Amino acid sequence: MTHDIKYAPLKHTGLAHLWSAAGYSAGGLARLAKEAAFRQEILAGAGLALAYGVMDVATAIRLSAAVLFLLLVAMEAVNTAIEEIIDRISPELSETGKHAKDLGSLAVFCLISANSILLLYALSIEFTT
Repeated sequence: MTHDIKYAPLKHTGLAHLWSAAGYSAGGLARLAKEAAFRQEILAGAGLALAYGVMDVATAIRLSAAVLFLLLVAMEAVNTAIEEIIDRISPELSETGKHAKDLGSLAVFCLISANSILLLYALSIEFTT
């Protein structure tokens, strides 16, 4: 396959590159917002933020919770991208497509579990002190 340079987008540098990247990220966020799972994760994240705000836990736990939540959002975006690509290149049911989607889902589940484990740890600290 050849790549026709005249149709390639212009490569920006400096602040123009940063501005373009921010626009791509905003587009990704807009696409992700259409996913029910993402909207549910955002609601859960708001609940977690409230819970951590009320609990008397170390700043390190709150910071860890924020990082884990951002990782969850990032993995949900990657999982959605995998699903989009699979649906585009293999709209028929295929074992390979199923495996790719299942693996993306597992990655999201692992981060939901990590967020839950940290919450349980924070709660154990809260109720044993």
